[in-house]
Amino acid sequence: MKFWQHLLSKLRDTQNVYLLTVIENIGSSPGRKGFKMLVAEDGFIFGSIGGGVMEFSLVEEAKKLLQDGDLKIFLKRQIHQGHKQNGSGMICSGEQTVVFHPLSTQHISIIEGILDCLQGNTKGIFILTPTSINFLNEQLADKFEYQITSSQDWFFKEHIGFMSTLYIVGGGHVSIAVSELFVTLGFHVIVFDNREHLNTLELNTSAHQKLTVDFNEITNYIPEGPENYVAIMTNRYTDDKLVLSKLIRNSFAYIGVLGSTAKLKTMWEVLQKEGVTASELDIVHAPIGIAIKSQTPHEIAVSIAAQVIKIKNVNQ
Repeated sequence: MKFWQHLLSKLRDTQNVYLLTVIENIGSSPGRKGFKMLVAEDGFIFGSIGGGVMEFSLVEEAKKLLQDGDLKIFLKRQIHQGHKQNGSGMICSGEQTVVFHPLSTQHISIIEGILDCLQGNTKGIFILTPTSINFLNEQLADKFEYQITSSQDWFFKEHIGFMSTLYIVGGGHVSIAVSELFVTLGFHVIVFDNREHLNTLELNTSAHQKLTVDFNEITNYIPEGPENYVAIMTNRYTDDKLVLSKLIRNSFAYIGVLGSTAKLKTMWEVLQKEGVTASELDIVHAPIGIAIKSQTPHEIAVSIAAQVIKIKNVNQ
């Protein structure tokens, strides 16, 4: 959101700005689809399109165009294989295509629309073409859609708003750390607990929503879906088991349970006696997160985030 806020501020200050956007990446390119950087008339820059000497040279090019008043939309293909035609000077063996798109005060309403979307937790589509930039309050099935036929025949569409939601069941200290981290990773975060006036739930200022619910009705609050992730971390074994038993036959991108190996072994034995199959239990990440001997809430949050990111990126 900060990127769009900085961009809007420069436009409202009547400055011309170059928006640099990576619309295609191949191989081990440092810049990935959707990476953005703004270069303003006063020399202010924000964001990244991959870093290194490649980014520096493109920023310098944008600065010169702004200084000369030569404002045009164009593509720049970068090949990261040393010194060759279209070479970026980098040696990471990937490729990326960057769009240079000049913006001025006439584009303020478009950027305002994007910010309204992000602040209102709604969804929209950001669109770049060889002749225009636009934002529509519609939905895109995937994070990106693009096609490059030639330098004058291409389009790029990007989903704006939250694609993925993390549902945290349990509002304790760990959920605060997990909420903080996942919000920075671009997740919509919703936290549930069954205790009224819970201090740690009130202290959680990162989560987008915080709800006090009856765990017997948890399925009413967590919908199935390929972009929905569930982290169970209540304060009691019985509540962990209750929530898991309610959700285990539903389809999510990820479901995990916080707890010791001994506790979870007992839970698994009890659930199997109650009719849950071994194959159903196999989909649950328990103990939750990757094994990095995490101890503090923030270390646990990192281990969960690493596991979720791996699954999320594999599925994209």
